[in-house]
Amino acid sequence: MTATETETATSSTCIPARAAHRDGNVLRWLGAYAASLVGDSIYFLALGWAAAQIAGPAQVGMVMAAGAVPRALLMLGGGVIADRFGPRRVVIASDAVRCAVILAVAGALALATPGLWLLIAAALVFGAVDALFMPAVGALPPRITDAGQLVRVQGLRALVQRVGTTTGPPLAGFAMGTGGPAAAFGVAGGLFALSLVLLVAVRIAPLPGGIGEDRGEPPWQQLRDGLRHIRRHPLIGPLVLSGALSELGAIPPLNVGLVLLADERGWGPSGVGWIVGAFGVGAGASALLLTIARRLPRAGAVQIAALVVGSAAIGSLALAPALVTAVALAGATGLVAGVCGGLAIALIQSATDPAYIGRVSSVMALTSVGIAPLAYPLFGFATDSFGTVPVFLACGAISMTGAAVGLLTPAVRRAELVR
Repeated sequence: MTATETETATSSTCIPARAAHRDGNVLRWLGAYAASLVGDSIYFLALGWAAAQIAGPAQVGMVMAAGAVPRALLMLGGGVIADRFGPRRVVIASDAVRCAVILAVAGALALATPGLWLLIAAALVFGAVDALFMPAVGALPPRITDAGQLVRVQGLRALVQRVGTTTGPPLAGFAMGTGGPAAAFGVAGGLFALSLVLLVAVRIAPLPGGIGEDRGEPPWQQLRDGLRHIRRHPLIGPLVLSGALSELGAIPPLNVGLVLLADERGWGPSGVGWIVGAFGVGAGASALLLTIARRLPRAGAVQIAALVVGSAAIGSLALAPALVTAVALAGATGLVAGVCGGLAIALIQSATDPAYIGRVSSVMALTSVGIAPLAYPLFGFATDSFGTVPVFLACGAISMTGAAVGLLTPAVRRAELVR
């Protein structure tokens, strides 16, 4: 029996076409995703704190970066595995491994004072398993709801991301203040266990296209086929390229540049907080908009327009004469970036052949968590050499090239969401 047949047998009833925010199946997936996000945040902070207790700054940096290497190297392979065996199997298995690893570290820290090797090993394993989990969990939305609800699912997912990144750090601080890193690892492991239970309860609708069928092709050939599918598709290829360019231009200034900008202008840590908070409010508003909207007409054109405005806002952040202007620009950036990203993902998932959804999800995840962060050192070096304003403007221009890709592609300009 293939993975497709197995998953179909465990979910013989079809997923009803109902509003995503009222669909218990979607809400179970969202609950699992939320628990996983908060657990990730707690795990990362606990890992750094535990490393700081037994090593110096250089070793702490090594521990914190250890998980990024296998995640980036194995991400595309994770998409192949999700398509080969079915995303439900992969996401449940990888979540179970994450839960077991983190609870094992919690037990080791509670019973003894292990060396740095344990933390490095845990980070490496966690990063490798993340490379399986992320493409699989990203491939689930088209299989748990109607295609016409995908944009709402992306809005709900963005809302959950905001909640997760807001609640995770305070919860980690409380846990570490109460019981040290062991308690924080224990809380993270408990959240992964909750995520696992909810994922097991998610029903998967059968889709055509041979998901999970082993046709005798080696994994490298399946990866090559997935990349060919992306490259040759008139809508998916340009949207993936546009998204990669926009994230390369947007992520470094938003994650690194705002700190440098606030320090240069004398706005201080509170200024950074206000700017980042405004971006979060804007992104949350866009997520709410996508969640409640029945359907956005001319989705491709709206996505391009949002990317143009967002790219211009990113470049303009360094031109802000005062903190209040930077805060307003950050809020506008968060709003249009959320609309742009949500529409792009919904359009891509609607157009993707079901047999390739895991591989397409892995390519999109690789851009955001694997490639874009590699630009951080280059951004810092360029800022030190040329100044904040030129580098912000250059990043805005790079992001604008993503909009140009969409604007020059008829399939993107005319793209519509499924009714």
